[in-house]
Amino acid sequence: MAHRHADLLALSAVAMRDRLAAGAISAETLVAACLDRIAEAEPQVQAWAWLDGAAALEQARALDRARVAGRAIGPLHGLPVGLKDIIDTRGIPTECGLASEAGRVPSDDAWIVARLKGAGAVIMGKTVTTEGAYLAPPKTRNPHNPAHTPGGSSSGSAAAVAAGMVPLAVGTQTGGSVIRPAAYCGVVGLKPSFGLIPRTGILTQSPFLDTVGVFARTVEDAALLAGVLAGHDPADTATEPRADPRLLDIAAAKAPVPPIFAVVRLPGYDSADADMRAAMEELAEVLGEQCFDAPFPGFDEVAAIRARINFAEMAKCYYPLERRGRDTMSDHLRGAIDEGKAVLARDYLAALDWRTVINAALDPIFNRCDAILCPAAPGAAPGAETTGSAIFNGIWTLAGVPTVTLPVFSADNGLPMGLQLVGRRGDDARLLRTARWLAAHLETLERD
Repeated sequence: MAHRHADLLALSAVAMRDRLAAGAISAETLVAACLDRIAEAEPQVQAWAWLDGAAALEQARALDRARVAGRAIGPLHGLPVGLKDIIDTRGIPTECGLASEAGRVPSDDAWIVARLKGAGAVIMGKTVTTEGAYLAPPKTRNPHNPAHTPGGSSSGSAAAVAAGMVPLAVGTQTGGSVIRPAAYCGVVGLKPSFGLIPRTGILTQSPFLDTVGVFARTVEDAALLAGVLAGHDPADTATEPRADPRLLDIAAAKAPVPPIFAVVRLPGYDSADADMRAAMEELAEVLGEQCFDAPFPGFDEVAAIRARINFAEMAKCYYPLERRGRDTMSDHLRGAIDEGKAVLARDYLAALDWRTVINAALDPIFNRCDAILCPAAPGAAPGAETTGSAIFNGIWTLAGVPTVTLPVFSADNGLPMGLQLVGRRGDDARLLRTARWLAAHLETLERD
């Protein structure tokens, strides 16, 4: 990275926003810095499915002209954002990682893209997704070590933020596709409450599970982006009219009292690496009386329940894609679709009841704590032949509760590992404030 840009790209998105608004830096300068960093890192990381530097610079210049002319600026004025390549962008290819969709150019923006443009964001380009936002490993590599996966399915979004190519990016999660890649790449990932961010114009895999999430380098940055994207779209029945969640204001506020954390051992905890189990034990010791072990309801079948919903809905939603290009799909994707076709209606409908069941079981825990703590993934990123395991993510996606991953652990091989914080459904702002407190607390302890 050119030395003149290093300090600029090291800033948080909130700090960038403030400097852009004050005119201390221009949007063109920031976008040019990001493009320089992309040129340096992209040959190894391969985070982008589509990138047009000239178009990004022109967006930035138009925003600079508007600010100089005294026009009102948006909350994301001049900030570069990467978009997972399942999110429709007018006039820009959106191919969903599928050979059958190569060359597809939408005529309309997704709801969140229109919101981003209205907020003054610069759409830098489309980040790599796994095939059909499922499990087949993509071309993207982990910025910390190219022999390892960045996770999936929001592979490029996590890697682009981790590599310093953009300060912010958008992804989606149906199983663990935001939290897992954020953990593997060592960035902050937020999967908000189900229904907080509209999904209109985004590839639908599972309407009951699909959730838009964000990637950033700090909790405040994630709150900034998610707060702008939150809203009500009548075309997405998962959303509803609600007041501004004020995610950034609340996330940045001082916690009224030191938060209390519950540590839970999810089904599959024995599959966690020794590094991760040791890190969780050390964290519990550090937190002391602010932390307690919470017995977790069995729910051993929850992974199968979530998969049943996912595959049944995928078989329905991907039917047009399958008709156009089944022969070009990977065995991973064809297998999931075929499994979904075999799900009985009785079993699918019964599986939908589990969201209510899980949240009822979580209530007694949340009545005693501000957030649940658990691993974001079994350990550090595995090799590039896989996208890793979502064993510690799927239950939260099924429950529709908000989760945040913090890059506060490291494995013995030097790769990052993520800590996952979970909040009560609808308590996104409180969860973000708790996550910011914990990140700052651990940073202070590390300095001391």
